[in-house]
Formats: sequence, C-alpha cells, structure tokens
Amino acid sequence: MKSWIAFKNILMKDMKNYYLKPPNISWGIVFPVAWTLMFFLRSQTAIDIRGVLPGVMAMSILFGTTSMLAVTITFERRHRSFDRLLLAPIDLNLLMLAKTTGAILFGVVNAFVPVLFASFAVNLTGINWLLGLAAVVLIAVTSTFLGLAIAVSVSEVFEAQTFSNFFRFPMMFLCGLFIPVQDLPRGIRPLSYIMPLTYGADILKTAINNQGHIRLGISLAVLVAFSLVLFVFSTRNVKRKWIH
Repeated sequence: MKSWIAFKNILMKDMKNYYLKPPNISWGIVFPVAWTLMFFLRSQTAIDIRGVLPGVMAMSILFGTTSMLAVTITFERRHRSFDRLLLAPIDLNLLMLAKTTGAILFGVVNAFVPVLFASFAVNLTGINWLLGLAAVVLIAVTSTFLGLAIAVSVSEVFEAQTFSNFFRFPMMFLCGLFIPVQDLPRGIRPLSYIMPLTYGADILKTAINNQGHIRLGISLAVLVAFSLVLFVFSTRNVKRKWIH
C-alpha cells in the first residue's frame, strides 16, 4: 500500500511541476496543434480530414510523450532530485512506471486535440472508438518508453530533445502517418516496419477509416513487445549507470 501511495505522489508531483514546462508546451502542445491546423485549415486544396486524422493523432502522441520524459527525467537527474527517489524504499520498476504514467496520460490527451478540431469540420460517425482508444493508449505507452530510453541515456534536457528528433522526424515520414507505407520506395519499407509507430498508426487507420493494411493482432503484439523491450532496457540502464 505504501508503494502505491508513493506512486500516486510521484505522479501528482510530475503533473503539477512539469506539464507546463516550455519544452512540453512547444514540442508537446504547440507543434502538434500547429501541424493539425496546417492540415485541417488550409484552404487552397480539399483535404480528406478523416484520412489524415490517424497520422496527426499519432504524431501528437509521439511528440507529447517524448517531450514530457525529456523534461521530467533529465531535469531531475541534473538537479539530483531523481537520485533521492532512487534511495526511496520503492521498487525501481514501480518508480519508473510512476515517472512515465504522467507522460502516457499527457499523450492520450494530446491525441484527442486533433479529434476535437476535426469534429468541427467533418462527421466522425462510424469510428470504432474502443479500438481507437486502445491504439492511442498503446502508442502513448510505446512512445513514452521510447522517450524514457532516450532520457536515461543523456544528461541534459536539450540533449534529450535533440536525440528524440533523430527518432521522431523519421517516424513522421516512414511510419505511414501521411504517406502510406505501401507507397514508399521498396528499399525504404523495411525501415518502416521496425518502427513501432507504424503499427500504432495502422491500428488508428483501421479504427477511423478501416484502411489498415497490417493484421490487427500483429500490430497489437508488436506494440506490446516494443513497450516491454524499451522499459526493460531503460530500467537496466538506470541500474547500470545511476545506481552504484
């Protein structure tokens, strides 16, 4: 019971202290919203809003979660407040889950900002909201643990943000967010299928437009596997580098 009280307190502290930090506002909120407006409100040509909605949702999650972890983990590591948490009588796995749950929730909320904009422009009936919510949560978990893996590998916030961009920007163009994976050059497609966001975006496409091309079971399994691998990698990295 005491461990879960600690979990709750760590989560609430992070939500209070970090949600409105400048990196989260710029990369986690402003950037996805700006992209959303660019896609949904441009007037020169007609655009299939429901067609691009899965990609914009996935991108909003990716940037929101990774930006959140870049701030919470690296900022506290630099000021040694994270070291005090490592000394607390709480299991390391539960501690890391407490530090990442806020980012997961942040990503889930970010995902529905584009949905809100889209609801004013198109009819969103016929969407499988249950499957869509499952996809959003899985993308948020996977992206958060990717951000965690990056955050525990660097020492400064700007390093985490820069390193994150090496993953985020290729994912924008290779994971089928706006250009279908099937339309990419044949030599590039294998890169798409080693990125978890490809599978999350495909589930969203199935939920919103029934246009996914990967079997649902495969996508779900790959996202769960990526989440487990990234989380285990991160905790082992913390044990190896930060716990003496």
